Amino acid sequence: MRLLLDTHTFLWWCANSPRLSQAAANAIADGSNDVYISAVNGWEIAIKARLGKLPLPDKPDVFMTAMLKQHAFGVLPISLSHAVAEHDLQTHHSDPFDRLLISQAHLEGMTLVTNDAQINRYSVATLW
Repeated sequence: MRLLLDTHTFLWWCANSPRLSQAAANAIADGSNDVYISAVNGWEIAIKARLGKLPLPDKPDVFMTAMLKQHAFGVLPISLSHAVAEHDLQTHHSDPFDRLLISQAHLEGMTLVTNDAQINRYSVATLW
């Protein structure tokens, strides 16, 4: 299975947080799954860190690079097709980061690992 992590999922995995569901943790840890974060996650983390809403142990680029290396996650870039597919999504969710993750997961045939119940309203595979 190809997994795409929502930003909170990525952060909770990195922090070994009990907020991460057991099913999500098991899927991420399962070596037969390919686990990715998106450039969207990096964008969201950088913005929230700059605004003081997300304390990090280091600058976002240093933190993200270290976590990607430590956990061997792949990175999904944002393509033009990902960006414009957002146009066709219903308005169940207004968060632009989540909407782009939904577009990416849908177009790439990935399972989005998230606890955001609003995302379940879209025709995208989710896991929590």
